[in-house]
Amino acid sequence: MIVFITARAEADLERIADYIAMDNPQRAVSFVDELVDRCERLADAPNGFSLVPRYEHTGIRRRPHGNYLIFYRVDQDRIEIMHILNGAQDFESILFPRKDQ
Repeated sequence: MIVFITARAEADLERIADYIAMDNPQRAVSFVDELVDRCERLADAPNGFSLVPRYEHTGIRRRPHGNYLIFYRVDQDRIEIMHILNGAQDFESILFPRKDQ
């Protein structure tokens, strides 16, 4: 199965790297590498992580890594990485914005 990292998730990775690099540039690189590795490993067990509670109908799952959450959706032939966010962020407003906003 193919793992596809969306442009939004790529931008998330860049923001994560920039934030960590302010204190430790080497760790920024290695941590982003870890996140990408965790994304790629989803191909081994695409349904191995739980659906986002209250939003099960969307098919979006989340995989934790440290303080971060990898949000993804499994399609027939690929895994789409939608966002990679810090667990402290309000992921609901990012992933599931209300139509009236």
